Amino acid sequence: MESTVCICGAGTMGRGIALCVAMQGMNVILYDLDPDILSSASIFIENDLVQGVSKKRISAGDKENILRRISFTSRIGDCRAPLIIEAVIEEIKAKSALFGQLAVFNTEETIYATNTSSLSVTEIAGHTQFPESVIGLHFFNPANRMQLVEIIKTKYNPETIVQRISDFAARIGKTTVLCQDAPGFIVNHVARPFYLEALRLAEKKMTDFSTIDKLMESAGFKMGPFHLMDLIGNDINYNVSRALYEAFGKPERLKPSGIQEILVQKGKLGKKTGSGFFQYPKSFSE
Repeated sequence: MESTVCICGAGTMGRGIALCVAMQGMNVILYDLDPDILSSASIFIENDLVQGVSKKRISAGDKENILRRISFTSRIGDCRAPLIIEAVIEEIKAKSALFGQLAVFNTEETIYATNTSSLSVTEIAGHTQFPESVIGLHFFNPANRMQLVEIIKTKYNPETIVQRISDFAARIGKTTVLCQDAPGFIVNHVARPFYLEALRLAEKKMTDFSTIDKLMESAGFKMGPFHLMDLIGNDINYNVSRALYEAFGKPERLKPSGIQEILVQKGKLGKKTGSGFFQYPKSFSE
């Protein structure tokens, strides 16, 4: 059973995973090359725990214990753990190269889990010297609150690796779904119409972003598509749409939205940048 988990990438997803794991009693190494991103992650984690204390979800003692379990580093040599989860840029070569660098400091027993939301886990694994140890572990934002996790199995994975990842996910209180590697896995494939149809309505100027969100929320969705895309990050959401569009032969029904493409080009990525489909106070992007 894993006692220490290393998370590579301290952005929105990585810091959420780190918090989730530390809250379940495990030690966490949170790695990022950028000291400013690490600093922002530390502030986010502490602020989230302060809120937890104020809402009586955790005690002040729990907060201090959780913080003590998380170490922050920009030295890749510090990334030594039985389980490593990467949450870095959505590029196959970047992810597989990172795993190759990490292998220098780890043992043959280490599992390398990719949090990719749309890339081929099989291809990421195939670019390493240890494909059997690479598996998909796809969290959803915010990772410390969303219960679902997709476990993506490739042709290389023995059942022992799948079982260890399943046991880990259960230990941190997640509901898991196991799927074979395929474009969009399960959730992102199913969710494309939710985003793309909403974007098409906006493109045709049938109504505005806020109205569409209110309609969807009134129908029982916890969050409308535009607020959800801003939460996920428009860059991530748009890249998933592009990946599925290309993987399925560019069908019209999966064509990415020009509205979202423009937002990404302008750097309006959502809450993490302070603006996207909507505007957000600075605290959201810290």
